[in-house]
Amino acid sequence: MRAQDGAIEATICQTSYRHAYWTLAQMVAHHSINGCNLQPGDLLGTGTLSGPTLNQAGALLELTTGGKNPLKLPNGEERTFLQDGDAVVLRGWCEKPGHARIGFGECRGQVLPARSL
Repeated sequence: MRAQDGAIEATICQTSYRHAYWTLAQMVAHHSINGCNLQPGDLLGTGTLSGPTLNQAGALLELTTGGKNPLKLPNGEERTFLQDGDAVVLRGWCEKPGHARIGFGECRGQVLPARSL
């Protein structure tokens, strides 16, 4: 997450697919029997993956206990939710000893203010 002024970048959560409730095979089967035209190379979003402990939480909502416990950023700012101007970066990969690491690089987005009508 990058703070509004763009001066600070901080990792606020990191988790692993090992905490997923369903296997990838089960999710692909669920998608395919419900009419999803999943093709080789498609990116399948699994949703939030959180581990059993707070430091493995996969969402800001969980990290702040629903906004009750602010998260302190390295520059001293505190956050309970994302704010206009914040940037969010998702990185994902798979690796196993003896095999090439594969991933999708970075998926980056910025929270923009609501448009006025």
